Amino acid sequence: MLKLIHRYLALPNDSPKKIVFVALTLSLVCSLLVSTAAVILKPKQQENKRLEQRKNILTVAGLMEDNADIDSLFRQVETKVLDLTSGDYLSDEHTAQIQKRLAERDPKLLIKIPADQDIAQIKRRSNYTPIYLIKRNDAIDTLVLPVRGYGLWSTLYGFLALKNDGKTIQGLSFYQHAETPGLGGEIDNPKWRRQWQGKLAFDEQDQLRIEVVRGKVNADSHQAVHQIDGLSGATLTSRGVNNLVKYWLSDQGYGTYLKKIWARQTNQ
Repeated sequence: MLKLIHRYLALPNDSPKKIVFVALTLSLVCSLLVSTAAVILKPKQQENKRLEQRKNILTVAGLMEDNADIDSLFRQVETKVLDLTSGDYLSDEHTAQIQKRLAERDPKLLIKIPADQDIAQIKRRSNYTPIYLIKRNDAIDTLVLPVRGYGLWSTLYGFLALKNDGKTIQGLSFYQHAETPGLGGEIDNPKWRRQWQGKLAFDEQDQLRIEVVRGKVNADSHQAVHQIDGLSGATLTSRGVNNLVKYWLSDQGYGTYLKKIWARQTNQ
């Protein structure tokens, strides 16, 4: 093997055989280095991803603190797997299995969404999803619900937090998207995100009313409590956020679950 390598290296630099040999050798070495680095760094990347997800959940719930230990803060959070069709939590017996299949993106869990119902433009979804409950004194204080939907250029992935009444919004944030910086990318602007805090997603008759409007919200309107300013110059991103929130709060998303929360509160 060494003799073969020396033979190729001894060829003139403009020799086609030497050029091909050097190119193939460099490609092989680089591939090995990249593969090795990927294997070595994979556990660290997975850990960073886990912490980033927990940070996003804590942030949208209003629990994140500067320089705080994320795992310590996350002890306030209880993870449940929800059956969207029934609005019930899965039993502990089935939770681990479904979580594993969700993590592996098992296509058998996915159902096709009829086009006339797919206002969020996600095409498919699972009937099962993890949700996050923040409890105080053994009572639910905040619900954190994963949401997603299409904007202008990309699918927006985020979390919507509701207070324990299932109607008052605690916050909305997105952790992954490819919207235009300075336009649709303003969904990351803390000032815009703060507008969601305290808004009512539903009215007193339990009708879904939350809406991202074009332009500015009229503060004197009785609908203002259900409305958010649209993003200037980003009509399609604004519409995408509006549609994805409405989809996930409707009966196609978390609606059945939220109705059960309202019913329990009425009976207390």
